[in-house]
Amino acid sequence: MKNVPLTEVDQVDRVVLPIGTDYPPGHMLDWHEHRRAQFLHGATGVMVVDTADGTWTVPPERAVLIPAATRHRVRMLGVSTRSLYIEPDAVPWWPARCMVVDVPPLLRELLLAAVEFEPDYSLSGREGTIAALLLHEISERAPLPFHVGIPASADLATLCRAYLAAPDAGVTNAAWAAATHMSERAFTRRFRTETGDSPAVWRARARLLAAVPLLRTASVSEVGGRLGYASPAAFTAAFTRVFGTPPSRFATAAAGRGGSSRPRR
Repeated sequence: MKNVPLTEVDQVDRVVLPIGTDYPPGHMLDWHEHRRAQFLHGATGVMVVDTADGTWTVPPERAVLIPAATRHRVRMLGVSTRSLYIEPDAVPWWPARCMVVDVPPLLRELLLAAVEFEPDYSLSGREGTIAALLLHEISERAPLPFHVGIPASADLATLCRAYLAAPDAGVTNAAWAAATHMSERAFTRRFRTETGDSPAVWRARARLLAAVPLLRTASVSEVGGRLGYASPAAFTAAFTRVFGTPPSRFATAAAGRGGSSRPRR
């Protein structure tokens, strides 16, 4: 199925409903939820998925698992998606929170085949086998670290979401503490309790997550400078340490604009 709203087919008696959708650049799917679990794969572009308790940045050729009945929104940056909407009872192993995962070649090809199915595709033969194999392949995926937690407290959540929208290396713990009318020590302790990280560690990770969409249109050097890193080498080292892959893996700017390279296939 291509560019079909889920509401039109949600009640079809199929455990797995594959839908491919093309989105205009910068499109925002505002807050919503699905009855089914969702496997959301960005065949192109970058997605940013927000829930009440976190933000997940989905690099090109990756996917995010979204639990059933989880309120979320998705910002689409040049994205063509391949989604699977799955009956929750069929996937008791599905994560309780969103999870970014790799999409290896076999899974990618299965997704491409599945979005050509009709809503009431045959459960026997090739189509039913592909649907079953998709679930087996997804169950083998391991989480990738492209996320930050969002505190439960409204004041801390507001600070974090504002920072994600406009990361600034010059922000300090003292400035955030003052904004919440707390001492720096009390603020840091409370922040760590709600997120599991110190504010400084959280901000550093958030800046690196912000790099992923920026790398679609700018070189590694440009993105590192924009995010406050002293050199491209420092930015590359920090990015690789946190995400396990260099930023050049996601850079699509021309090599002449600062030495970035196109993604490997």
